[in-house]
Amino acid sequence: MKKLLLRSVIVLVALVGLNWLASFIYVRWDLTEDQRYTISEASRQLLQNLDRDVHVTVYLSGDFPPGFERLENATRETLEEFETYAGGRLTYQFIDPSAATSEEQRQRQYAQLVDRGLTPTNLFANEEGKRTEKLIFPGAIVQVDTLGVPVQLLKGNRSSSSEEQLNQSYEGVEFELASAIRLMAPQERKRVGLLVSHTTIPPARLSDLIATLQQSYDVFLDVNSPESYDGLDALLVLKPDQPFNEDEKYKIDQYVVGGGNALFFIDGARVDSVSMEGTFAQPLDLNLSDLFFRWGVRVNTNLVKDLNSALIPLNVGNMGDAPQIQPLPWRFFPLLNNFGTHPITRNTDAIFARFMSSIDTVGGAAGLRKLPLLMTSPYTKLLNAPALVAYNEARQQPSPAEYNGGIKLAAVLLEGQFTSLFQNRILPSDPRSAGFRAQGEAGRVLVASDGDLVVNDFDYRRNAPLPLGYDRVSQNIYGNKDFILHALDYMTDAQGLITARNKQISIRPLDKVRVQEQRTRWQLLNLLLPVGLVGIFGALRYYWRRRKFGR
Repeated sequence: MKKLLLRSVIVLVALVGLNWLASFIYVRWDLTEDQRYTISEASRQLLQNLDRDVHVTVYLSGDFPPGFERLENATRETLEEFETYAGGRLTYQFIDPSAATSEEQRQRQYAQLVDRGLTPTNLFANEEGKRTEKLIFPGAIVQVDTLGVPVQLLKGNRSSSSEEQLNQSYEGVEFELASAIRLMAPQERKRVGLLVSHTTIPPARLSDLIATLQQSYDVFLDVNSPESYDGLDALLVLKPDQPFNEDEKYKIDQYVVGGGNALFFIDGARVDSVSMEGTFAQPLDLNLSDLFFRWGVRVNTNLVKDLNSALIPLNVGNMGDAPQIQPLPWRFFPLLNNFGTHPITRNTDAIFARFMSSIDTVGGAAGLRKLPLLMTSPYTKLLNAPALVAYNEARQQPSPAEYNGGIKLAAVLLEGQFTSLFQNRILPSDPRSAGFRAQGEAGRVLVASDGDLVVNDFDYRRNAPLPLGYDRVSQNIYGNKDFILHALDYMTDAQGLITARNKQISIRPLDKVRVQEQRTRWQLLNLLLPVGLVGIFGALRYYWRRRKFGR
């Protein structure tokens, strides 16, 4: 009896001691193969440094099919991890926006969520042989004090299957939530310069990009022609249509050589206007070709036609006195849905391009790594400028045999130590020689061969800009803005929150045919196996006790 009491005391003391130690030592183990419950180091740092209370309200709640339940669970699990690292600064709740006492109240709740920036989704399901439709809001509001940031949780490439898109959304939950929290948390803001002095695009056509950048960065416009771009964390060259002089090119060269980050969104051919009969696209010389060539890329003076393209409305005839307007694919507006393996483009939706040129990589750029980001489909055709561009071409059925140009590069990322174009060209007597850098720190350059990637459309009836990437015909918002923001995020902080986009969770679907065929077998196994194991254990225990005490 004394031995039993002593053992009990020892076990009790050990448990108390372990719990006391656990209060000082925090350990969590993620035993999943794809580390689905582990958040990135950048997210942990962000949460641990919060100095204000953050509340997250998730509206993805209710009776959902398994795919949306999985997304709901992923959001809940991610917020549980966030809550753990935030040290009491983060709280969250799940709300079903469809739960209301009346239809009027439900519609009022829906309208409030739309006003706050959440996009609803129609969810279709079959219930007892009847097709039902339900409006859901797969999103959240991140709230700090009186400010709230909407977060869309259902994201991904819409050309993927619904199961793949839900899995892409699952993988992006951490990044989307952490990015919204970062917007609300005070931090040192990066300095981003926009070089707009060489474009004739009206400011309203760049307003959506500028307004979005101002939420996260200190934005400076290139209106006063600074002596240099040193001090900027990134420089964006937005759809230039006027050539750069040698001094301006020298400033860009020295900024990149000094470890700067530059993003070029430029055209290889100029298309000013298009008519039914057509107009000629002319080569566009920006006086940057030699600079790009030194970096190992060439933007060609051509136009890429792609069978995977957007639509334009076209009058295909009259019925009586009324014109018949029909959307038709126009191959001069490629939809870029072929991406490189990089966190910038991972799980990104298709990119809406207009009058795109092709990019070639060339040798001679030692020490630079070239990473393809955006590419066309394999079904392309090149037109060297000058080239005829006409709306009437959309009426013609294309011959697939003509679109055999293969995959064309539309955006490339360059990383490494850049060598100056002006090496061995700056004389000692030149005033610039004192601060000239032939080679410096490692930097990054992104070159995209379509300036329209950064240009938003404009609604002149409402006198308001449309979202960047919005297509009037399909009414889809493509991934142009996400691509630019992710690229800028990576280039200014490669080890930051952008690393959360590397998370990859494998889909392990069940074989639906085998499930249907073997359904009864597995149901019986799940029902009888636990009962049988308990029975066997009980019989063995009874037999052992009978042998031990049955004397």
